Amino acid sequence: MKRISLIIIILSCVLFTACKSKIDKLNAQADEAINSVLNNYDYAGLAVAVVCENEIVYSNEFGLKNVETQEKISKDNLFRIASISKTFTSTAIMQLYEQGKFSLEDDISDALGYSVRNPRFPDAKITYKMLLSHTSSLSDAEGYFDYDILKPEINPNYANAYWDYAPGEKYNYCNLGFNLLGALVEIHSGLRFDVYMRQNLLVPLGIIDAGFNIDSLDNSKFAKIYTRQDSVWVESTDAYKSRSAEMENYTLGKNAVLFSPTGGMKISAVNLAKWMLCRMNYGKLDAAQIISEETSKLMYTVVEPTNGASSYGLGIVISKDLVEGDTLIGHTGGAYGLTSAMFFNPDKKFGVVMMTNGISPKNGQNKIIPDIVNAMYKVFVKK
Repeated sequence: MKRISLIIIILSCVLFTACKSKIDKLNAQADEAINSVLNNYDYAGLAVAVVCENEIVYSNEFGLKNVETQEKISKDNLFRIASISKTFTSTAIMQLYEQGKFSLEDDISDALGYSVRNPRFPDAKITYKMLLSHTSSLSDAEGYFDYDILKPEINPNYANAYWDYAPGEKYNYCNLGFNLLGALVEIHSGLRFDVYMRQNLLVPLGIIDAGFNIDSLDNSKFAKIYTRQDSVWVESTDAYKSRSAEMENYTLGKNAVLFSPTGGMKISAVNLAKWMLCRMNYGKLDAAQIISEETSKLMYTVVEPTNGASSYGLGIVISKDLVEGDTLIGHTGGAYGLTSAMFFNPDKKFGVVMMTNGISPKNGQNKIIPDIVNAMYKVFVKK
């Protein structure tokens, strides 16, 4: 028996060493591939994480958290991720849908308590599904950080907040629609938007150091965000602006825009990879099931084609042109100078997240998202 136990231990050690050697080799290949991509860009900083077979198999950081002090990015640094935030907001609203708070075909005006109607089509209701899929006919032309722009008694130009087609007829990306979903999360849950997100999405998944509320996070961990101006990196200070003063007279259903449900999540690359694992596994991560598999698949169902080979579901992009010959699900983000992406394939159990805090192509178009996604795909999937 002792001899058999010894053999088992030796075999286990050999397998562990071989496995670690393989992972080390792939990680070195990933580093090399990313550095090759970055040769084509001027960048402040970049963080990348890769998931394979339900595990985070790679994560690394490149460049600077703070250009002025030359402090490098570390694993626990938080980035604002812009529109990837929509995957959180849409999941929250779908949790409430699962609780029977509303139907996806319901008129949002009923819950909001004021009429949201395209004046060119006054009899056509705007639904939850339309907001989630960017088919509501709402436009960002009047801005998207003030719900009052939709009220004719307050905004004489409210008609500009709508396109000239009927609700449900076409796709047009709209941040205002997702900020309205933030108000609807508050109305149906009775909780402030950031509190709901923390209690019902983040904490159940073990994601503690992240959130929509700037003032609840450790601002020393924020990766400063920059734009390139005349060969100089200029900090975008509004990306992490405190909202504490504006929250003194907070009213549920009226002030959710302060958290930017459309783009205000702050999170590290590794924690975003955990979120991606949950979405990849249809709402489940370890013992936590935050939405059902059925609802997850509904969210991944195409509602309306967008451009080229990409389509939009409910708060999610379904892309057939990001990686040739494959379909990836996820979202991109861009604001203040940052660029971010989260894409995955549930069948291949592969996914990648990347976030920059400042990126500028040395020559031509900014293709950092497909460049990084394809580089990681080749290392970890087509190996």
